[in-house]
Amino acid sequence: MTTKLTKQTDFDAIIIGGGACGLMCAVQAGFLGKRTLVLEKNDRVGAKILISGGGRCNYTNLYATDQQFISQNQHFCKSAFSQWTVDDTIGFFETYGIEGKEKTLGQLFPVSDKAKDVVEVFTNLCADLDQEIWCDADVKMVEKTDEGFTVRVEIGGRQEFISAPSVVIAAGGLPIPKMGATDFGLRTARQFDLKIADTAPALVPLTITGKDQPWYEQLSGNSIFCRVWNDRISFEENILFTHWGLSGPAILQISSYWKPGEYIYIDLLPNQNIADLIQQEKETNGKKMLLAYLAGLYTRKFAEALSDKLPVEKNLASLTKTEIEDISTLIHEFKVKPAGDKGYDKAEVMRGGLSTDELSSKTLETKKIPGLFFGGECVDVTGWLGGYNFQWAWASGFVIAQNL
Repeated sequence: MTTKLTKQTDFDAIIIGGGACGLMCAVQAGFLGKRTLVLEKNDRVGAKILISGGGRCNYTNLYATDQQFISQNQHFCKSAFSQWTVDDTIGFFETYGIEGKEKTLGQLFPVSDKAKDVVEVFTNLCADLDQEIWCDADVKMVEKTDEGFTVRVEIGGRQEFISAPSVVIAAGGLPIPKMGATDFGLRTARQFDLKIADTAPALVPLTITGKDQPWYEQLSGNSIFCRVWNDRISFEENILFTHWGLSGPAILQISSYWKPGEYIYIDLLPNQNIADLIQQEKETNGKKMLLAYLAGLYTRKFAEALSDKLPVEKNLASLTKTEIEDISTLIHEFKVKPAGDKGYDKAEVMRGGLSTDELSSKTLETKKIPGLFFGGECVDVTGWLGGYNFQWAWASGFVIAQNL
């Protein structure tokens, strides 16, 4: 995958980044008879695909629309999603041997549960379509020229200069060291004086410090189905207590809508009313201790952890109206003020990125620099957990390919 061409001008485009967006772009360009070179910093392409979903790759979501994406321009991604739909993604992978199976909430995984099968679709197609891939390729510079662009890349200890009419920046988000990721996309945007929307880790666990930390630490490993919300959005999925705070799908989801200093709220018993449940139990089993009752709803460990917040040693019959109201508030409006998050190393994606103001929504070409395209995670389009970000990557890769 590192064979050099005799003619460096054989490329219609140079794609920087061999992730989901870059690979889809190369393949779709190949279908149109265009020749591309994919430059990947890692020793193999698809690093993030390979680790996603615990190595199973949640490659799209059946319910993906523009509504599950965060951006300073909420409407920006509509054009890409109209050009490349969820059905297009499903059909594409089925054509090349990957059948999908739905898990929770529309999440689609390969029946094989093997992320490498997804990557192999692209590497095989790139080989068939004569699309070049260079791995261990560290791009040092992108320069605009009269004819297009020249890219300086270090590969095998050598400096190579490659020219093409177009360049695609599909280099992902901010650094995740374990994946060899860099901030190349944002640096390139700044080099060309393009505006960047504020960046932050997203889909990331939240931390609790100070006097509250020991309470969370004692519950490490406990998982509870909850509704988590703030004044902007709510999610119903599991939360996971950890020795440093909170994780689990619902927490990762709300983290994309959380800012330092803000509270989040947790309904520990969604779709039920704890006061009504206690009242019903009182009528038939009033002698039951509150601790035993809560242990039946949750784990014993979690019920015991509530002992410093609730009168767990009282039996249900002796609970006062005020005490039941306090129980209801704690269970249905558990208030948390995270200290921070676990950072990019534990984040699924980056929020923010190249401002959508700089791009044509129809082509993903920069308005100021013809021939320069941005797609995938380095653009200010951030999806929910559950295959949404892959759908954006496939769609943006497709759209760019049509306009090279």
